[in-house]
Amino acid sequence: MTDKIIALINSPVGPKTCHFWGPVANWGFVLAGILDSNKPPEKISGRMTTVLMFYSCLFMRFALRVQPKNYLLFSCHLCNASCQAYLLTRVFRAEQERKAKAAAAGNQ
Repeated sequence: MTDKIIALINSPVGPKTCHFWGPVANWGFVLAGILDSNKPPEKISGRMTTVLMFYSCLFMRFALRVQPKNYLLFSCHLCNASCQAYLLTRVFRAEQERKAKAAAAGNQ
């Protein structure tokens, strides 16, 4: 049992490397996205959300291309891209509702 733990600690993607701590730090983006899902859509930046979504998509590819493959980084960015896509749909829907209300008010 302890041999397996020591092997994990000393592995190329273990806690002694940036292959471990980089993804751990990136989970902060996911946490921020989850917390932003409670905000009203008007307070969410559509541009920043789009950039974060594409950033995560880019690094998902990177995580699978780097040697050794970094599945922790991949899962982190997959969760972040999903979260940002959800936020982007909220922003888009709120914008469409605002335009529809403005058009309805203009027709009266």
